[in-house]
Amino acid sequence: MKMTPELQMAQENMLPGKISGQGFLGDDHRPLIDIITEDEERLAKSGKSFDELFQRMEYFMIHGRKGLGEPIVVDNEWEVWVDEARGKMVCPFQDGIYAKINARVCKISTKDCITYSELALHLIHKHHFFQGNPSSYRLNPEELVRILF
Repeated sequence: MKMTPELQMAQENMLPGKISGQGFLGDDHRPLIDIITEDEERLAKSGKSFDELFQRMEYFMIHGRKGLGEPIVVDNEWEVWVDEARGKMVCPFQDGIYAKINARVCKISTKDCITYSELALHLIHKHHFFQGNPSSYRLNPEELVRILF
C-alpha cells in the first residue's frame, strides 16, 4: 500500500513537538503505512480482530472507572486501575480530542500488566495504530492479547 495524504498528514502530526513532546513514533522512521501494516499482521497472527481487541480494552476501561481511581478486580482475573489527568490529547489523524484517561490492567495470575490511554484505544480501533517502535507509549499487539484475554 502507499501513503495517502491522510497518512502523510498524520505521520507529520506524530513527530515530537507537534501534538506531544515525545511524539508517537519513537525512533521508527518507516512510513506510517508500513508500521500499521506490520501491526495488522501481528494482530491477525494472534487470532484476534481489531474489534475484539477494542471491545476488550473498552471493557476494562469501563469496569475500571467504577473503582473511582482505586484498583478494582474484574472477573476475578484482572486488577484494573483507571485514572484521569487534567487536559486532553488530540488524535494525530485529526478526528477527535480525548481526555487523558489511563487504564492499567494486570492479570492477577501472571502479574503481567499493560497501560493504555483513551487516545490509544481510539488509535488502535479506528486507525490500527499501536504507535511506533520504540515509542514510550507503544502497545505490543501480542502482549495486549496475552494479558487481556
